[in-house]
Amino acid sequence: MSKAQRKNYNSGDYCSPVDDVLFVLNQAAGVDRLEDWDAANANNIIDHAARFVDGVVAPGEPDLDNQPPWIEEGRVRVSSVACDIVRQYADNGWYGINVAEEFGGQGLADVLGNVVLEMVSGASLNISMNVTCPPAALKLVAAEGSDEQKLRYIPGLISGEYSATIVLSEPQAGSDLRLIRTTASQNQDGDVDGSWRLTGGKVFCSNGDQDITSNILHCILARTEEAPEGSRGLSLFLCPAVLPDGSRNNISVSRLEEKMGLHGSPTCQINFDNARAEMVGDVGEGLGRMFTMMNAMRLDVAIQAIGLCQVALQRSHASAADRRQGRSLDRNSGADDPQPIDQHGDIRRMLIRQRALTMGCRAMTYKTAVDLGIDQRSPLAAMMLPVCKVFTSDAATECADMAIQIHGGYGYIKDYRVEQIARDARISRIYEGANGLHATNLAVSLQKSGGQLAAEAFAADIGKAIEAASSDELTATATALQRALDHWQQASTIIADMPDPGFVAYDYMRLTGLLAFATAWSRMEAAADAAPDPEDLIEQAAFVREYMLPETEYLLRIIKATTK
Repeated sequence: MSKAQRKNYNSGDYCSPVDDVLFVLNQAAGVDRLEDWDAANANNIIDHAARFVDGVVAPGEPDLDNQPPWIEEGRVRVSSVACDIVRQYADNGWYGINVAEEFGGQGLADVLGNVVLEMVSGASLNISMNVTCPPAALKLVAAEGSDEQKLRYIPGLISGEYSATIVLSEPQAGSDLRLIRTTASQNQDGDVDGSWRLTGGKVFCSNGDQDITSNILHCILARTEEAPEGSRGLSLFLCPAVLPDGSRNNISVSRLEEKMGLHGSPTCQINFDNARAEMVGDVGEGLGRMFTMMNAMRLDVAIQAIGLCQVALQRSHASAADRRQGRSLDRNSGADDPQPIDQHGDIRRMLIRQRALTMGCRAMTYKTAVDLGIDQRSPLAAMMLPVCKVFTSDAATECADMAIQIHGGYGYIKDYRVEQIARDARISRIYEGANGLHATNLAVSLQKSGGQLAAEAFAADIGKAIEAASSDELTATATALQRALDHWQQASTIIADMPDPGFVAYDYMRLTGLLAFATAWSRMEAAADAAPDPEDLIEQAAFVREYMLPETEYLLRIIKATTK
């Protein structure tokens, strides 16, 4: 890494990794493939975002973990620090960065919004949880809403008048949305505020209520009268917390969850009691239309996880460079005094692994975001969305655990703020679809034509990377990638023929993620001369190739063993 990066890392506080982000965007994600990409403008926006995040968001985070929301007179209240940061975020125009100019947005590439979210997440996942939902709701309304709904809601979502929620889960319906029982009945009294009434209870509603914004737009799935069972009976509704006449809708908070992490972000149980709402699209189209928002949120989880990897890495570097313990094991070093622990082999291994995971996850996820920006229907991008979500969230929990280990006993103490990373990161493997569910869906998809098409696109993408590595004289990398691709193809054939691949689905997902991760690293290795620190990047690439990628052989053995 560059001298500037080392200085920032050694501060212990979060510092937006601008140099690394720009390198990944330009050299590994292929942003030049995007129509009308303006590199100079993008650089300016990223620099501006970094100053805001480092100067406003990061300093407020310690207060948020220690000031959880509370219920007062039936309403959820959050800390004044959170209110101030989120309002500044809105006032700076960050909600509208990716929204079409015709709706009052800036019309910039979605991947720039991903970069901003990564920085915010690294500085404060609590704030990230608040600012993530409105852009997802904006995508939903812009893509699926009527002209009237677009005019009614998009300006308020951009300005920060509205926050938003994705309201899916119920006590009996988590990942299995077919079990949703919330009902929608057609309004008969001619109200202009909404032609439907919603009744039911929802759980795990992030920002289900708060006093930061004047209104909240609940994006909710419900079952209409006489609708069939299962997902085909679900319809999508927009349900504002405050109605056009200024009165509150019939929505109440029955419980504010006390969570392992995300202490500064309200997670609510919400009751809808004949609440006014309006349908998006037609009856029975809910799940299909909601996927616009769900896919956006799943990519956001991956982006959030990268931010957590980054802050874990930075705090680990700071601690390891500062703390002196033990003598050098190198008899030729001549050093007898206690050494900084980043000179010890086991600590170096963890630091290298943290950085490898952070950069590789960033590269594979940003490339997926760019692929989606080019073609929303891309089979490769559709396959990579859950792969990115699973692999990066697993990486975040691993990086957090290593950060605690590197800090030693201090890592277990709240003052050093690495145990918080572990607490906050853990939910990323659960929300927006549990990782095991995504793994199972990936395995099952191989038995369908759509999944096979995506797998072919994935293999072709890896093949291009292998060819590129060969032409760049990265022989060792090309050979290692080809070997891993062979492992993946063998595993895919086995999985496709299994009556029930669920038992080894996670192993297959891990194998797929490792291959995509290593491929992303091969692209960065080929561009090492443009990296902030070329020697450091080459060392990282070798670590991925020699120490991480061989895991694919082990995973193949596990999958093969299930067929015996």
